[in-house]
Amino acid sequence: MDAILSIDEGGHIVMYNRAAEQTFGWRADQVLGQPLDMLIPPRFRAAHAGHIRHFAATGVTSRRKGGVEGGKSGGGEGVVLWGLRADGSEFPMDASISQIDTPSGKLFSVILRDVTERLKARRDLARFATEAAAIREQEKTRFARELHDELAQSLTALKMDAIWVRHHLGADAPLAGKIDGMLALLDDCVASTRRIAADLRPLVLDDLGLVPAIEWLVQSFTQRHGVPCMLDMDESLELGEPHATAVFRIVQESLANVAKHANASRAWVRVVREPAPGGDFILLQVRDDGAGFDMDATRKPQSLGLIGLRERTQLLEGSLRIESEPGRGTRVEARIPVPSSPASAWRAEGAA
Repeated sequence: MDAILSIDEGGHIVMYNRAAEQTFGWRADQVLGQPLDMLIPPRFRAAHAGHIRHFAATGVTSRRKGGVEGGKSGGGEGVVLWGLRADGSEFPMDASISQIDTPSGKLFSVILRDVTERLKARRDLARFATEAAAIREQEKTRFARELHDELAQSLTALKMDAIWVRHHLGADAPLAGKIDGMLALLDDCVASTRRIAADLRPLVLDDLGLVPAIEWLVQSFTQRHGVPCMLDMDESLELGEPHATAVFRIVQESLANVAKHANASRAWVRVVREPAPGGDFILLQVRDDGAGFDMDATRKPQSLGLIGLRERTQLLEGSLRIESEPGRGTRVEARIPVPSSPASAWRAEGAA
């Protein structure tokens, strides 16, 4: 049974059912006639009062809130409200509100549901997905190092042997031509091996850090596709895992979408740390001046890439916004909350 309560236009509680007693820990005789604020954490009271006033003025008979913790909206969902129990503990609620007109004025009725377990399950699922992504990155790192350290070196050794053979052939022109073809093929194989290894997991990310890795990514994008790409990034930026890998992959996948679909003449990448009242966050922007696309149209092939960007962002409780119009390019903006320092991230992970 859901908790149900009603308040008058002055914000005082006039009805409070038994389920509400169990949810909040207050008896009905203790809350009837009291302001609704007693059931809301102090930091949310002003915003809640504004929502009620706005709702009363719109004339809409019902409005539902709920779905995304902490007010982070991901695709049009509402926010989770927070309640305050009699013992001082806070808990997340899903809420549905409606209003009716009575001879004595408007009454607002609210149906509340404690979603603590639902959010806990969501966090557990996100943690599992994050750990699975970390395992995939570890496997990619291992494969990339094997390709770079073993296969690429073996191909280089073969190339040196081929050069030795060509040097000792003498004047046999047909064989020399054949050796030249083999050397060219070996050069291509070495280059391909190193490119595949870098795409799997750029060793520069592990060896030198995020900033050199993003710089390499932008330079590689320009060299491969001939599209100038401007980078705006704080050279002192340092992130621990999993944030560093997530930021790198979001930039990588966004530039891949530009290369595949945008037909752009220029691209821009911006990665900065910005302070916020609730903690720092990484602001990541990738934009281009290409073809763009209709956001309301049927999903196009690039949609899978955009879905991947959303999933990576949401795994770290971040938000992703995509703006695009036909002929006016595309803008991808991600906001990812981060600890105050990489060291604190490792400490938090160890404490968990």
